[in-house]
This record gives sequence, structure tokens and C-alpha cells, in this order.
Amino acid sequence: MSATDAKNKFGQVLEMAQAGPVHVQKNGRDVAVVLSPEQYARLQAASAGPRVNPLVQKLHNDSLKRWGRVYEALAK
Repeated sequence: MSATDAKNKFGQVLEMAQAGPVHVQKNGRDVAVVLSPEQYARLQAASAGPRVNPLVQKLHNDSLKRWGRVYEALAK
């Protein structure tokens, strides 16, 4: 949807956002996305989760247990 259409039909944009994200374009490129509160909450919850893959974190911790003293010695 163009930015002009979004401005002129804002109520319709809000209704459309309940069904799915509405991309607003200006000069043929996306400049905004209108989301429902539920979709936004899901994005917020997903971004609050761990950023490191749990398996990578486990491997890192195992490596520190096994090689921690070596890492400390090399760091000096």
C-alpha cells in the first residue's frame, strides 16, 4: 500500500493489520509495516529470548570446564 493510500485510508489500514502485516511503501520501497498488537507482542517476546544458540552456549561452557586453565594461561 502506498503511503498516500495509508494516510487517506488509515482506518482500513488498521483493519488490515489485524489479519497480517501491512507494508507501507513510498517511491516503491517499504518505509513502514503496521502490525496488530498481538503480532508486535510476539516479536517483542521473541527478541527478548536468548541470542546465542543454547547448543553453542553448552559447548562453550564445556570447553571452559575442560580448557579453562589453558585459556587463563594463554591470556597472561
